[in-house]
Amino acid sequence: RVPMGPLSLLLALSLLSPRGSAGGSCPPRCVCASNLLSCSQANLNVVPAPLPRFTAVLDLSHNNVTRLRADWAPARLPHLHALLLSHNSLAFVSTEAFTHVPRLRHLDLSSNRLRTLDENLFSDLGELEVLLLYNNEISTVDRTAFENLGRLRKLYLGQNRIARFPLELLREGSRLPQLALLDLSANRLRAVPAGELQALPAWLRDRLYLHNNPLACDCLLFQLLDRGHRRHLSAVVDFQDELRCLQPGPSSTPIRILDLAGKQPLNCSKAQEAVMEAHLGDSVTLGCDSRWQGVRSRHWVTPGGERVLGDGGNGSVVLLANGSLQLRALRPEDAGTYACWVAGPLLNETLYVELLVHNFTLHGPHDTLNTAYTTLVGCILSVVLVLIYLYLTPCRCCCCRGTEKPPAPRDDSINSSVLSTTPNHAGGTREPCGSHMASSAGTGQNGRFKGGGTPPVPARQGPKAQRKVSDPDSVSSVFSDTPIVV
Repeated sequence: RVPMGPLSLLLALSLLSPRGSAGGSCPPRCVCASNLLSCSQANLNVVPAPLPRFTAVLDLSHNNVTRLRADWAPARLPHLHALLLSHNSLAFVSTEAFTHVPRLRHLDLSSNRLRTLDENLFSDLGELEVLLLYNNEISTVDRTAFENLGRLRKLYLGQNRIARFPLELLREGSRLPQLALLDLSANRLRAVPAGELQALPAWLRDRLYLHNNPLACDCLLFQLLDRGHRRHLSAVVDFQDELRCLQPGPSSTPIRILDLAGKQPLNCSKAQEAVMEAHLGDSVTLGCDSRWQGVRSRHWVTPGGERVLGDGGNGSVVLLANGSLQLRALRPEDAGTYACWVAGPLLNETLYVELLVHNFTLHGPHDTLNTAYTTLVGCILSVVLVLIYLYLTPCRCCCCRGTEKPPAPRDDSINSSVLSTTPNHAGGTREPCGSHMASSAGTGQNGRFKGGGTPPVPARQGPKAQRKVSDPDSVSSVFSDTPIVV
């Protein structure tokens, strides 16, 4: 027999005391690691008791617990935020089962035998964020079962027997205001109100899983899913082969919902969305033209799923006072479909705007130039051509032309010789350049031979001393075979 020391005796007494047992001991057939308590695959028929108060994660999966009564946690567990009860053949859950775990954020009740979700079943879980109820036998869902779940973000109800889900819980927007994912796949839904689903908030409608249901073919449903397919949503793209419906008529062969476009007897047409085009670096404003007056709230959802609330956004995305969304300095990743969610006085409405951002670094410049820019360029080119013509043309002096014939002087024209009342020359010292020119022969007007120029006439005394013999190339020579001396 080993003698017990004082330290060992104190440790044994602490383990035997009720406080030590309830506060820090690990239940039999369970494994405790820090604040984690794992009792998975322990062949348990009931929840072990007592549970340590420090427990934050409790794993009771893969056991034989069939009923979850109100006294499964007789003491309050203030730190418990995750409870795992999957694969337990659980058929009954008391409405008071979660009274002592108000801080629960993750609850897994999947793969059990639950048949109904009674009223106010989860009303004590005000901080619950994720609720897993898939792979059960649920056929009835009470509309108050999810009361007070203001923080619930993900609800998994796939692989059940639900024939009707109370979508009014989602349409009102007050009972599940933060719900962002709803899985209703592999149930018994024969019809869904596509019009009401279209009015749901974009972040919820885009994460609504409806595959593997015996749905009736409907054009509104086709347009709803077609929009999701064009935006590459995983709820549609990943399960497009499982999204099938039954057409009206004797034939009951399921057909893919996305194949209804243009096919008889429904002949569905694709829905058109507002499209806006812009270019890199531009600033655009996306309008949210809602049909409702007296809007209570309004916000946008970006193609990446981010919400832009009324308090504005970052420097590049700003929500204006009139509800429009302003995008500054566009980037290629800004392209996509934007959704504006409007909470009206009666119903909610969601509007879509598809933004196309053209990347000129990949596709070249604009196809057409701006009219004002073209006009400005044309004016500048015209001014340049005029300046070139005025200042950069060759010398007009007859002395610089070599063998070319000088142009006829303006003062020898008919205007200066006939119509002018004053002499054309004011006794200047300018000398003619005819003596420097080489003689040339050629054929003049009327087939007559003419010389290369007109020789100067000696100066005469009198009022007409400055008059010269008219050039044969002047206007007067056109009407006569001989030069006219004025």
